[in-house]
Amino acid sequence: MSQETTYLELSETDGGAHKFYEVTVDDAKLTIRYGRIGGSGQVKTASYPDNARARAEAAKKIGEKVRKGYAPAVPGVRQARPISRRQIVSTRSTARTAPVLWRYDSGAPAFGIFVDDRHCMVGNEHGVISTLTHDAQVVQQFRLPDGVKCIVADDDWIYAGCDDGNVYDLSGKVPRLAYRIAPDIDIYWLDIHDGVLGVSDAGGGIAAIDHEDEFLWRRKGRGQAGWMVRCDADAMYHGHSQGVTSYDWRTGQELWHSRTGAVLFGWQERDSVFGGTASREVVRMSKGGRRETVYHCDAAVFSCAAAADGRYVFAGDSHSSVYCFAADGTRLWKLGTGCGSAYSMQYHDERLYVVTTSGHLACIDASEAAITAAQAGTVPTVVDIKAPPKPPVAASTTVEVTSDASSGGVLVECVDLGGRLRVRVLADGYHRDWAVQFPKGIREPGARYLVTEVRAAGRGGFYRAYGDIRRLV
Repeated sequence: MSQETTYLELSETDGGAHKFYEVTVDDAKLTIRYGRIGGSGQVKTASYPDNARARAEAAKKIGEKVRKGYAPAVPGVRQARPISRRQIVSTRSTARTAPVLWRYDSGAPAFGIFVDDRHCMVGNEHGVISTLTHDAQVVQQFRLPDGVKCIVADDDWIYAGCDDGNVYDLSGKVPRLAYRIAPDIDIYWLDIHDGVLGVSDAGGGIAAIDHEDEFLWRRKGRGQAGWMVRCDADAMYHGHSQGVTSYDWRTGQELWHSRTGAVLFGWQERDSVFGGTASREVVRMSKGGRRETVYHCDAAVFSCAAAADGRYVFAGDSHSSVYCFAADGTRLWKLGTGCGSAYSMQYHDERLYVVTTSGHLACIDASEAAITAAQAGTVPTVVDIKAPPKPPVAASTTVEVTSDASSGGVLVECVDLGGRLRVRVLADGYHRDWAVQFPKGIREPGARYLVTEVRAAGRGGFYRAYGDIRRLV
């Protein structure tokens, strides 16, 4: 029986979608390949009882895509388009230069940033994630399959959202695939709280996905281009072209909406959410939806951040400037980064860390003494660091093996439950009926693994694997 292939593309102007979708029926087997035009994409294969069933499913998939605007095309005619998220051209700041202590050149424009007490991380559009100490020593590098859009923390877990539509767990020696997002969602931003993933997309949609990649809910938001999603124990806060909307993370019910300028970035603290907007403002709202304070900048706001509980509020604009405001909205200072516009930022221990359009992770001394000196024209000599030549550790589906069950760790087993691979704890002292959130790419039915730690989710009901994983043979 001959093989039938249908190839579709969706290519929008002004930086919109640029994707392909290919459906192949070979006897009773259905193969779907999808991704960004110019790339090899991802492949999913399924088998059906007969050719008629496979063809029917193929027709259903093709119909869904055509209704979304995809059209027949010839592979190779359209070329790859560079991925660039907030496509506003940055210009050189006219302000005095900020007191930059050091800057690390990651090699490509960077959106992903994460900073804690131990280290700071940058993820760029080449898919490279670098981990540095606070005194700028590079200690680790990972490479993901596509550009990194964000790096987020969930308790002790650190996840990276990638332009291939997947989310990777960075808590072990190698990156592991943690979540697969639906191929028809063009992700703009991600956040995670207690294993529940919040996803905002190019079309303004918002979704909540549980620890086993299953949608809790998915809905169309009030606007387009959802740049912001922030999650806490009660709600998801979605920033888009029409403002900020809050949803119950369990049900997707809208809780409140606050109209602002188009949101390009978002931040949250314990009691407040912050939307950085294209209308040159950072808007602070209570988590009940009440507008509290507006912080005025001189250009479109690419990014924002805050000190604990909003004591200080920071912003980065499209003209390579960074700002600091008092909680009441008073502008305290505006200074130039010297290394591009801040796509993302984070404040930690009197330092402001930014990742920029030029691909730098820069550490700015935000102490009162350093800022006062910078405003007078005195700044420290910047220490420039280049990325090391050693190749980064790539995401992997391979796993170390051991034959010694007593060598340390928690014993778990992968089981097939109605065609779904699930992981359960075998060790004593755990709930045997709870699933374990476990990397997707290394699950094999019947296989047993030793995991560094297995911890209960904060709200209970399932466990989360943490640290290194070895397969028991």
